Parts: sequence; C-alpha cells; structure tokens
Amino acid sequence: MEDKPRLLSIFNVLSLLLLGVATWMSLYYAPQEAVMGDVQRIFYFHVSAGWVGMFSFFVAVIAGIALLVTKDRRFDVVGMAAVELGLVYILINIITGSIWARPVWNTWWTWDPRLVTATIMELVYLAYIMLRQGIEDPDRRARFGAVYAIVGFISVPLTFLSIRFSRTIHPVIIGANDPSAKGTFDMVGDMKTTFFFSLFTFTILGVTLLWHRIRLGLFAEKVEQLKMKVLS
Repeated sequence: MEDKPRLLSIFNVLSLLLLGVATWMSLYYAPQEAVMGDVQRIFYFHVSAGWVGMFSFFVAVIAGIALLVTKDRRFDVVGMAAVELGLVYILINIITGSIWARPVWNTWWTWDPRLVTATIMELVYLAYIMLRQGIEDPDRRARFGAVYAIVGFISVPLTFLSIRFSRTIHPVIIGANDPSAKGTFDMVGDMKTTFFFSLFTFTILGVTLLWHRIRLGLFAEKVEQLKMKVLS
C-alpha cells in the first residue's frame, strides 16, 4: 500500500479533536432543553449521523455514474466504500433515534413514516452488499453495483421528505413543523452553534473514514490483480 498522504494524517488528528469538542458542546455547552431535558442532547449526533449517511449514498451515486461512463473499476471501490460508510452512519442514526424516542414517545419504535423509510433505506443498501457477493465476475459486479446504487438512492429523498409530506410524530427541527409532532423544540443560539458544529465534525469524520476505506479497497484490488496474474 502507498504511504499514507500527509493530508489524511491531518484529517485523522482533526477528526479526533473536532469529535472531542463536539461531544463537549453537546453535553455542556448547549443548554438543557426545557421539556425533554438532557435526552435531547443526543439530537446533535443523531441528525449529524443521518446527514453523513445520506451524503455517503449520494457519493455512491456519483461513483456509479462515473463507473458506467469511464468503465474504471476504481469508481466501484469508491461506491462500495461510500455505501459501507452510509450503512454505519444510518445505523447510528436509527439507534440514537430510538434512544431519544424512548423517553419522549414512550416507546423504542413506532410505525412513523420517518422510522419506516429510514429502516427501508438501510435494508436497501444492506441488500446491495449481499447481492454483490453473489457475482463473481469483477466487471459485472461493478456494473451491477453502479446501477443498484443509482436506483437505490430513491430511498434517500423518500426518507428525507417523509416527515415533510405526511402527518408524523417525528419533529422537523429545520423548516415547517407539524405542531402535533412529539419531541419538537426550537433551537436557541447555543443549540444552533452546537448543531452546525456537530454537522461539520461528522462531515470531516465521514470524509476521513471514507478516504481510509477507499485506500483499503484499492489495495485489495491490487492484491486481487496480482492473484489473477499468478494463476493465469
């Protein structure tokens, strides 16, 4: 594997520092929400994880289009890495959402449009990982992955818009909100600062992890090519 780029090393340190600051801001800097209390503090990481997860799936779409146009299998590595990262972040989003929901909704799960569509989105991309395993030819697997990532992305805007176009108990913090939603609140100045700092932190962390995963994937590709040369 090639030497680690210096910029990536900087991102490693920066990600850890930002994550530490974001955690402190979420726990201590942001004021306690008047109705929900301290459980609301999970909101900062809950939304940030969802944002990075959805953005990762969008990266997979761009990589898929690039692969179909150029036939360069390196874009398949990028797409696979982005999907894997997106799955991890959306899982964090779902888990933190359940933790937040328990004291607010008095249940870990309810058939709310946002929860259902987010779970469907996670399952769609889990199927992407599983179905790829059944395709042995690398070029065919790459084309399948590219098309699947593009089509599967339909689940992302569906999840994002589900609480805006349907009656839901899930709050919409930014934008028009349903007054009947349980757990809704208005962000004051320090809350907004913490929220946007957390978004920035999770984005930097996501870029760093994606970069590492792409490097690992490219290394695995080189190993596979060497094996093919030896066997041929």
